[in-house]
Amino acid sequence: MREPRFWARDVDPRSREAAPLLRFLLTPLAWIYAEATHRRIARGEPLKVRPIVICIGNLTAGGVGKSPIVAALRDHFSETTALRVATLSRGYKGKLEGPLKVDPIVHTSRDVGDEPLMLSKSGEAWIGADRAATGQMMSNDGVDIIIMDDGHQNPGLHKDISFVVVDASAGFGNGHVIPKGPLREPVAEGLSRADAVIVMGYGEPPEEIAISGLPVFEAVIAAKETPPEQPYVAFAGIGRPEKFFDTLKALGVDVRDAVPFPDHHTFTAGDLNYLERLANDYNATLITTDKDLARLSPDQREDIISLPVEVIFERRADLDKMLENVINPGSHE
Repeated sequence: MREPRFWARDVDPRSREAAPLLRFLLTPLAWIYAEATHRRIARGEPLKVRPIVICIGNLTAGGVGKSPIVAALRDHFSETTALRVATLSRGYKGKLEGPLKVDPIVHTSRDVGDEPLMLSKSGEAWIGADRAATGQMMSNDGVDIIIMDDGHQNPGLHKDISFVVVDASAGFGNGHVIPKGPLREPVAEGLSRADAVIVMGYGEPPEEIAISGLPVFEAVIAAKETPPEQPYVAFAGIGRPEKFFDTLKALGVDVRDAVPFPDHHTFTAGDLNYLERLANDYNATLITTDKDLARLSPDQREDIISLPVEVIFERRADLDKMLENVINPGSHE
């Protein structure tokens, strides 16, 4: 599902585009959603497990770039410590509920979801609809650090530190809770449970972040390499496909056409036939994201390349110091 235009941050609230009447009618539903989330979190009894739990969450529906951050932090701890580190995801759109350790040879995105499968190809990844039960199983299996992909609104597992990721350009949208806006919960409530904010991309961060007084780390997603020089047709089914297309253009890639799909889109034979015909028309190669490639079968991805990306942090030393204090409390006092 695509986000309604009136959810966007840059829409004049007095304009027709802002759908003032519809927003007014959705106000009771937004209040109910916010109240239900508040009560669920307030009544939760988080399970404290032996591993250190680092949560990478957000306050809005849609993609903000959490998964690359999760992968970056897992890589950081794997490279700088002797501890065993693994990611934990819900397994959105996967048919398996877990708890289980993802095996990229055995499992498909239909089993475990696209993001966990993608994460499993570069390190250890687990899924579980029940975060507490999965965290306990990971602990029993010997995991030392759990990097939780999403889950800021899930009270099942105790978090040792929580980062809220915010898209710099999208911000908190129109500032309203679902379905009146994109927020999963009111901004003040969500930030009150966070330890720091990671602002992704370029743009003016929402003023609520400065008001919160939380440490802020800026980051951007960058390509690890430039694709071979040739014409391309790009496609993406992520939270904001245009960001992927903009990245390609910024690299100087010859993008002849760009096709957006909804986030976590399951590509049909018809979708792929259309994309292949489009590429043939342009005498071009299909290019997509690693996350989208994870949802394709080996046969489907045979003539499609992906663009590997990484997260580049500003103030990386300060972030590392904060993470070190979680692993070894008092080490920088």
